[in-house]
Amino acid sequence: MAPASSPTPRLPRAIWALGFVSLLMDVSSEMIHSLLPVFMVTVLGSSMLVVGLVEGAAEATALITKVFSGVLSDWLGRRKPLAVLGYGLGAASKPLFALATSSGLVLGARLADRVGKGIRGAPRDALVADIAPEAMRGAAFGLRQSLDTVGAFLGPLVATFLMLLWANDFRAVFWVAVVPAALCVVLLVVGVREPERAHAGRRTNPLARASLRLLPAAYWRVVGLGAVFTLARFSEAFLVLRAQQGGLPIAWAPVVLIAMNVVYAVGAYPLGKLADRVDRTRLLAAGLLVLIVADLLLAAADRGPVLWAGIALWGLHMAMTQGLLSTMVADAAPAALRGTAFGMFNLASGIALLLASAIAGWLWDAWGGAATFAVGASFGALALAGLAWQRRGAPARA
Repeated sequence: MAPASSPTPRLPRAIWALGFVSLLMDVSSEMIHSLLPVFMVTVLGSSMLVVGLVEGAAEATALITKVFSGVLSDWLGRRKPLAVLGYGLGAASKPLFALATSSGLVLGARLADRVGKGIRGAPRDALVADIAPEAMRGAAFGLRQSLDTVGAFLGPLVATFLMLLWANDFRAVFWVAVVPAALCVVLLVVGVREPERAHAGRRTNPLARASLRLLPAAYWRVVGLGAVFTLARFSEAFLVLRAQQGGLPIAWAPVVLIAMNVVYAVGAYPLGKLADRVDRTRLLAAGLLVLIVADLLLAAADRGPVLWAGIALWGLHMAMTQGLLSTMVADAAPAALRGTAFGMFNLASGIALLLASAIAGWLWDAWGGAATFAVGASFGALALAGLAWQRRGAPARA
């Protein structure tokens, strides 16, 4: 008689709770952000320059905050309080959008929202790594990313439905967005219990030179690779612009990001589980190859099946790589410095994304959309070459 097989291990409930926390906050945020530029221009009378300045200031604020929140979580030895503060600040900012009567108030609300995002990002990712069993980190990050992405396409869908139902009443939709944001904070408080961490000796500054020396070369390779990788994919806004260049009506523009995010959401969790069983470097290389093919398809066509195949492959590469990169950071960084490690990784990737988007915009103005995606494919090939070089000198898994 064959011996009974051992039961398949399951992810801790706290990982699922963190995933649904991300989903609820993304539903709330995307309900507002998908309408905010139009609200500012048509209701508040803001110029496109003001819209751009508000968005640029908001994203820069989030980038700066990410590093310090990760460092603080390591110094305190606690992740959850900072995550609660970050999500709480994001939830508190939501009513301000409904009450805004000027672009100045919108700027204040956006800054508060992005500060909250910056505060919660690194501690939350470090908390996922602390809670998940080491052999299931890929699945844990994949699940959180998948649920987060579900929120990213549910939010615009709900906003579109409510705008049609309520005759374009922006403020009513913004008030509805307060509800999932509040539920998100409640779920985090009651549904996630932070594991105890051992405290040895006095607290040290995670940014001190002696502390940073504890981050191994393998970690810095992941940071560098992630930054170069990000240069190849720039902002998803260029997917929308490419489709509109091919004649997609403005009213259907959200369909581009919805299609991409559906593929992303469906693939992130199973591909995260796959990362726990296969060579992670090879899986990352496969994701880069998918991105290169997506860029080449988007360079070749701005309409029809080729365009939509490129958009779908873009979502697939996100599913293959975003949770995987977080897993590689968690594997390479010491447990006591995970918050700092995620903060620095997010900062480097965020700066690379801003740079990539600026380069993409310049290329688009100078040579058109096809050139933008062709250069993106070149950056992807560069990242793939860097990955091959790294593989020669380091093991694929921690």
